[in-house]
Amino acid sequence: MMNDRENTWTAATARSPLWMVTQEPLLNEFVGSLTALLQQLRAPTGEREHRLEFSRQQLADVRQAFSSMIVRGEEALHQLCELFCRQFFTGYQLSSVVIGEIDATKERFVLSQGLSPKDLYSTSDIDLGTRQLAKLRFIDRGVWSNASLVANYVEYQPTESNALHIHKLISRIKAEEEIWNKVVDEIFDLDGLVRRDKQMSHLSWFVKDVFGIKIVVDGKADVAAMHRVLVETRWEEALITGLGLQPSPDVLRLEHLETKDYSGGDGRKSSGWSAIKSVVRWGGKTFEIQTQSLRNYFSEQEFLTQESHAGFKSKREALRDEIARQEPLFGFYRALLKWLFIGDGSVESAPQYPGVKVRLK
Repeated sequence: MMNDRENTWTAATARSPLWMVTQEPLLNEFVGSLTALLQQLRAPTGEREHRLEFSRQQLADVRQAFSSMIVRGEEALHQLCELFCRQFFTGYQLSSVVIGEIDATKERFVLSQGLSPKDLYSTSDIDLGTRQLAKLRFIDRGVWSNASLVANYVEYQPTESNALHIHKLISRIKAEEEIWNKVVDEIFDLDGLVRRDKQMSHLSWFVKDVFGIKIVVDGKADVAAMHRVLVETRWEEALITGLGLQPSPDVLRLEHLETKDYSGGDGRKSSGWSAIKSVVRWGGKTFEIQTQSLRNYFSEQEFLTQESHAGFKSKREALRDEIARQEPLFGFYRALLKWLFIGDGSVESAPQYPGVKVRLK
């Protein structure tokens, strides 16, 4: 798929940044080869030309592998949420929640719609959100406008009070472009480049938060108690088989890989945001679980639905743009992955970089 004169695309010896969320060989080899190519491009090798060659079939295979990663991860995410609900709640209901932005006025709004288990598993989360927005048109001073998707997620709400004081569970999946942006961040060790910037200092080598769960509880004490339950939980085999799963060791408990406590003291972020964040492994897949108080959750929602969130995102993108100006290879890699996985993939729109020739066979 890729070569630089005689070199061909081979399996990477090191784990790619996506390794924690997928063991798709094609994806990890692809990202690993991009990492190896970066080292070659940075090496002082004179006028040597590097070629990136993609056949249409190879490109289709890698895109399919990425799509399969999302589909399987999304299904496991909903299964894990359902498992939590069956253990912690006597009953619960599902809702698809969309945060949209009116194109003409940039005003934001929240739209919630009831969701059946059948729709949950038969339609991707991103499709649930875009389908809801596609039905809407807004008028302001006689001008009609569509709306764009800011964020969407699925809520699991208990129908009765529970011992752990849980108000809701929320599942969400990162947008495709943000996933690939983070892959490029890790390939280039953006953490090392911008270590002093608070907006980016959370980065690490592995992309771990593609599939996320938020657990909203009453107060700070409940946050700590909920985290302890997650660490200690062991599920009964009957509960696992009731979901149609095999009761193997990796689904009978959560394997905790990493925990960061932002719930108070020195751990609380300067923005006021607080939670306990854990990276866990379940059923062979990686998830990020945030446990947060109700007060902090509402503050976060208010922030998300205001223009300040757009400013936060713009600042993060501006930081990436600044790095791209300082190191053009960074910008080229961002454009390359967007072209391959989100754009049309045509030769005419392929990104350009001196010494690199992109060719679609």
